[in-house]
Amino acid sequence: MSSPEEIKDLPTIRILEEREVPYVEWDLEMEDDTHAMLVKWGKEGATDEDFVNIAVREGLKAFVASKEEIDEDITE
Repeated sequence: MSSPEEIKDLPTIRILEEREVPYVEWDLEMEDDTHAMLVKWGKEGATDEDFVNIAVREGLKAFVASKEEIDEDITE
């Protein structure tokens, strides 16, 4: 994940539209070579927008986690 300084320097990002995307996540067991093949296929099929959405989701999760840590420090 990027450093707080890099995140602070991001330009404004506006949400233009929201879409509900129903999907299922599985916990899978497989051989390492099968996993590598699926990762390769996923990377081949992923678009730039997929990566942007992953980055935003991970950034929001990190932001929430950092706020929760601050809240815990305050209440202790």
